[in-house]
Amino acid sequence: MKLPFRGFSAILYKEFLVVFRDPLTLFFMFVPPLIQLVAFGFALDTDVKHISTLVLDEDRTRESRELVDQFVNTQTFRVVGEVHSVTELADAIRRGQAYVGLQIPPGFTRDLAAGRTARVQVLIDGSNSTIASSSLNTAINVGFRSAMLRLVARTGMRDLPVEVRPQILYNPEMRAPNFFVPGVIGLVLQIATMFATSMSLVRERERGTLEQLMVSPLSRWGLMLGKLVPYLCIAMLMAAGLIGIMQSVFRVPIAGDIRALVIATLLYLFALLSLGLLISTRAQNQIQALQMCMVFILPSIFFSGFIFPRETMPWIFYAIGTILPATYYIELQRAIVLRGACLADSWANIAVLAGMGVGVFSLCALQFKQKMA
Repeated sequence: MKLPFRGFSAILYKEFLVVFRDPLTLFFMFVPPLIQLVAFGFALDTDVKHISTLVLDEDRTRESRELVDQFVNTQTFRVVGEVHSVTELADAIRRGQAYVGLQIPPGFTRDLAAGRTARVQVLIDGSNSTIASSSLNTAINVGFRSAMLRLVARTGMRDLPVEVRPQILYNPEMRAPNFFVPGVIGLVLQIATMFATSMSLVRERERGTLEQLMVSPLSRWGLMLGKLVPYLCIAMLMAAGLIGIMQSVFRVPIAGDIRALVIATLLYLFALLSLGLLISTRAQNQIQALQMCMVFILPSIFFSGFIFPRETMPWIFYAIGTILPATYYIELQRAIVLRGACLADSWANIAVLAGMGVGVFSLCALQFKQKMA
């Protein structure tokens, strides 16, 4: 009777030796992910503040200065200078000297005193949609609040008639690292693990040792599992280091069940390594393996919900996201780390990752056409 994992221990021992004798592979598995996590963790921040702003104050009264102070006090705007004409203001924005221009026309205070609508113009550079959106929303809020306070003062009321008190759950400080860093961990793990295992069988083929494996008394299941397990051990160590950096450097606490996070990470890495092995069975050389890996990298960034909500995507891109392991792991990371989810809360995504791993690994073994001795 033939054992399904015959030769697993021999391949496991051989692959551990190959990995630890190749310092370049270990370097690219550990160092680039650390650099990427730190770089992306600090660089990715959608909280736009201190937008450079130019002021054209043609009224020059106490009320106009108070309005400028209201804009500055939001911390969204930062006054970098004053101009003396509309043409100068428009030219400065076109040259990139500022993103926002605040124009207060003459008669602003007179209109306020007379009970008429006092109009203020805010010019916003729309070439950067993130800055433009934040500037627009903040400017509207400043104008609306200022108008409401003046209306309340005229009626003799001491407080606003309606007050909305929102409460932010799970990330009350709205820190961007709390949102982005767990997703960055998922992406850098994908890049490191897929590249590592996608080269595994390709290197054997290029070195001429693949034929020896094919005529040896190994089962295809034992060969594939022996190729995968060393990288799985290394990847788990790397994941532990990245999670440690998330806590110590970016101060992102883990609010949920550590066991659920470990299980999710293990299943995610198994699925990624199996996917890398599948690429390795199809690629003829290392260039092809790299190109095939890149096919999965960009969709994982844009369609997994890492940056953009998947619910707002067209159905075709939403569907692509459902077949990516990163989609489920990023959601698990955010649920466990931020929302305090436990294993029972996350069982659906964990089951999907487990199914993906088993399915892709089985496909690897079936794709590898081994000639049995």
